[in-house]
Amino acid sequence: MTSPPEFLVRPDPANPALTETVQGIDHDGKPVETKVPVERPLTLFLNGQEIVTMMTIGDYPDYLALGYLINQRMLLPDDEVTAIDYDPEIETIVVRTARQTDYEERLRKKTQTSGCAQGTVFGNMMDAVESVRLDPAAVLHTSWIYALSKKINMAPSLYLEAGAIHGCVLCEADRPLIYMEDVGRHNAIDKIAGYMRVNGISPQGKTMYTTGRLTSEMVIKTAQMGIPILISRSGFTAWGVQLARQIGMTLIGRAKGKRFVALSGAERLRFDADPQAVGEEDAKLQRKSSRGDEAA
Repeated sequence: MTSPPEFLVRPDPANPALTETVQGIDHDGKPVETKVPVERPLTLFLNGQEIVTMMTIGDYPDYLALGYLINQRMLLPDDEVTAIDYDPEIETIVVRTARQTDYEERLRKKTQTSGCAQGTVFGNMMDAVESVRLDPAAVLHTSWIYALSKKINMAPSLYLEAGAIHGCVLCEADRPLIYMEDVGRHNAIDKIAGYMRVNGISPQGKTMYTTGRLTSEMVIKTAQMGIPILISRSGFTAWGVQLARQIGMTLIGRAKGKRFVALSGAERLRFDADPQAVGEEDAKLQRKSSRGDEAA
C-alpha cells in the first residue's frame, strides 16, 4: 500500500491576505518594518442559529467551521451537511444540515478554556471524555518524534514568516500530512478535524503534533478525533496530563532537538533512535518557550 505524500496541506506564508507589514521602531530607536499575522472575526451559524464568533487568520473557513462543530459535538458523524455558505464581506459562515438542530441550552453551558484567542469548550465535551476509546495497539517510535520535529520546524510557515501563531499537524509515522496554522491552536486543530471529515481521512495510525501547550482542550479534541498520540514542542498543564492518563492517550511534550518528556502513555514508545545522534535543535528554528521548557 502506497504511503500518502508529505504535507498534503501546508501553510502558505506567501499569501498576502494572511499577513500585514507594519512600521515601528526597534530597541535602538531605529525605524523597522515587520510582518504580523492578520486576525479577523468569523461568525459561525449552524442552520439558523448563531453559534460563536471566532478570531482567525481566515484561511480554510469551511474546514474551521466544520471542525469546530465536530469537536463541539454539534455535528454528528452521521449528519448530512447540505451546504456551507461563506460570505467574506460580512465575515460569516453558515453550515446547513439535513437534521434540524437547536443547541440553545448547550450554548448556555460552556467552559472558558486557556486557548489563545477565544477557545471555549461546551460542557458536554467534558462528559464525552469518559466514552473515548483510543487504539491500545498504537505505537510511537522515537525516531518518528525526531523526524517530525525537524520536518515541521523547517517547513515554510506563517510562524517563520511573521510569528505570533500556532500550528497543528496531522501525522502518520514520520510523515507530516496536514499542517494548519492559526492565531489559536484550537482553531488549527479544528481545521484538521474539518479536513478529515470532508476527505474521509481515518484517525487509524495517526498522531497529532502541536506547537502549543498540552492543555485539557487539546487532549479532549485530539481524543474526540480518535487520535491516540499527541506531541508538542511546548509544556503541559496538570489537567491535560490527568485527562490523558484517564483516557489512555500518549502525551509527549517539550519535544525539541533530542529532548522530549512523556507524561502519559509511555508504554506506546519504541526507543529506536540514539538521542546523542540527533543533537540539539538549531537556534534559528526555536520557538518561544518557558524557562522550565528550556531547562528540560
